[in-house]
Amino acid sequence: MLVIEAKLKGTQSQYSKLDEAIRTGQFIRNTCLRYWEDHKGVTRNDLQKLCSVLAKNTETPWTKKLNSQARQAHADRAWSAIGRFYENCRLGKPGKKGYPKYKKFSRSVEYKNSGWKLSAERRQITFTDGFDVGTMDLWSSRNLVWYSEKQISRVRVVRRADGYYAQFLVDWDRLQEHELQGKMTGIDLGLKEFSTDSDGNTVDNPRYLRKSEGRLKKLQRRVSKKHARGKKQSNRYHKARQALGKQHLKVSRQREDKARKDALALVRSNDLIVYEDLKIKNMVKNHHLAKSISDASWYQFTRWLQYFAKVHGVIVIAVPPHNTTVDCSCCGAKVKKTLSTRTHRCSKCGTVLDRDHNAAKNILAKGFKLLAEYLNSTVGHTESGAKSSKAQGETDLWLKNGDVLTLSWLDELRTKNSWESPAILR
Repeated sequence: MLVIEAKLKGTQSQYSKLDEAIRTGQFIRNTCLRYWEDHKGVTRNDLQKLCSVLAKNTETPWTKKLNSQARQAHADRAWSAIGRFYENCRLGKPGKKGYPKYKKFSRSVEYKNSGWKLSAERRQITFTDGFDVGTMDLWSSRNLVWYSEKQISRVRVVRRADGYYAQFLVDWDRLQEHELQGKMTGIDLGLKEFSTDSDGNTVDNPRYLRKSEGRLKKLQRRVSKKHARGKKQSNRYHKARQALGKQHLKVSRQREDKARKDALALVRSNDLIVYEDLKIKNMVKNHHLAKSISDASWYQFTRWLQYFAKVHGVIVIAVPPHNTTVDCSCCGAKVKKTLSTRTHRCSKCGTVLDRDHNAAKNILAKGFKLLAEYLNSTVGHTESGAKSSKAQGETDLWLKNGDVLTLSWLDELRTKNSWESPAILR
C-alpha cells in the first residue's frame, strides 16, 4: 500500500463544506458507538445497516449528504475501535483495555471508491456527494498520473493546522533492489546522541521540541490572553490558536522527516540491522525523561526502519534491550553503570569504550546469535514479499524478499564485514 498526499486548494466556502462533511462522519461514528453500547450482540454488519437507517431518518436528514460508502467507512472506524477492545480483553492485556471513546474533534473524512473523481491530468479532484464541495486543486510533489483510479482504494480528507490535505491510498507493491555489501550494524538509541552504531558512528539528536519551546511558550501565552471563559471566542483568539497549531505541526514534520531520512540511509548502507526493542510506552512514565524521549521520536524511526527494510529486502532484527549497557562487549563481564556514567570501563579485560558504543556492539552480537539460531531451526520458506516471523518468541525478523537465507549467506556476511568480535563469534 502506498499513501500519496496532496494539499487541497479551494475557496473558503469549499473548506466550510469539507468541515461539514468531517462533522457528519464524526456523528455517524459516535452514533454507531452508542448503538453498540445500547444493544447486545452487535456485529459489524449491524453498524453498516445503521448507516442506511440514519440516512432515511427524518431526524438526521443531513447524514444523507455524505456518500454512502463514506458513511460505511466511518462505521468501520467505530467497529475497528470496538474490535481492538474485544481483542485486548480476550488476550488479557494488563491495564486499560482501550474502551472505545466518543470523538469530539475529528479531523478527517474517508471516501472509498465513490464520492470523488480525479481529472484527466490528475491535478484536480471533484467531490460528488451531497455537500457540493465541487472541484479543488491538488498540490503535490508526487504525480498521480501513473496510477489509475482503480488502483486508488480510498481517499481521505484530512484537516491540519495549515490547511486541508487529500491522502490517496494506492494498491502498489514497492520493492527496491539491494546489492549485498557484507555490512551489518547494531544500533543503540539514546538521548545524548540519537543513535550510536557498533562501529562507533553517531547521529546527533536534534531536539526539535526543545529548540522550539521558546516560540511555543510565547504562542501559548497569546492564546491564553485571547481566551476568556464564558465569552464568545474572537477572531484574534482563533488566529492565535492557528499559529500555535502550525508551530506544533512544524515540530512534528521535522521529527518525521529526520526519522525517515535516517532510516533510509541506514537501510541502504547495511545488509543486517539490529536495534533494541524499547518499550517506549513504559519509558515515558518517567516524568524526568518523558519529554526528551518523546522529542527523540524513537518509535517513528523504528517504524520507518521496518518499512524500508521490507522495501529493500534487508534483514532487521529487534532484540530485547536487557543488559546491553551492563555487559562488556569483549569479555561479557557485568559492569554496573548509572545514567550519568558515559564511559564503559571493564576491570576484567581493560576495555574502555563509550557507553553507547559498547551497547551497540552487544545489540549486534545478540541479533547475530538470534539470526544464526533461527536459520538453524527454521523450516519452510519465505513467501513473496517481505515476511514477518518470530525467533525465540521475542524477536522480529524481516527477511529478504524472494531469497531463502542460509548459513552460507551468514558466513559470507561475517567474512565481508570488517568488524570482528569474540562476542559475535562465540
